[in-house]
Amino acid sequence: MTKLRITAGPYVFDARLEEDLAPKTCAAFRIHLPFVSKVVHVRWSGEGVWIPLGDLDFGVAYENHTSYPAPGQILLYPGGISETEILLAYGGVQFASKMGQLAGNHFITLTGGLENLVALGRMTLWQGAQDIRFELA
Repeated sequence: MTKLRITAGPYVFDARLEEDLAPKTCAAFRIHLPFVSKVVHVRWSGEGVWIPLGDLDFGVAYENHTSYPAPGQILLYPGGISETEILLAYGGVQFASKMGQLAGNHFITLTGGLENLVALGRMTLWQGAQDIRFELA
């Protein structure tokens, strides 16, 4: 099992890649580690933050996909009717865009630091974009 450390804003989270459930997505993402970007609050999905990635192509299709991630689950939407993106749920989420409901590949699950997840979401909502870094633990 591959373990990750995710630093988002002032918070640090432990996580694991879901290699058994989404092996192609995990392998494609590992190539980009360390992955550094910004998270912004979602527009249509509910209580989540996302990383808009435009036309970045990870070369994967749907696997282990869902429209309803639980808090602490991270999805990769591989693109299609909306831009490529990564979404992190911190509360209730129905994954969507201006085009309607989407499904993304659940490929990372947070395993530590969950007590700060809601604080990250609220900080992003009220204070704006936050730095995020994914790296091997």
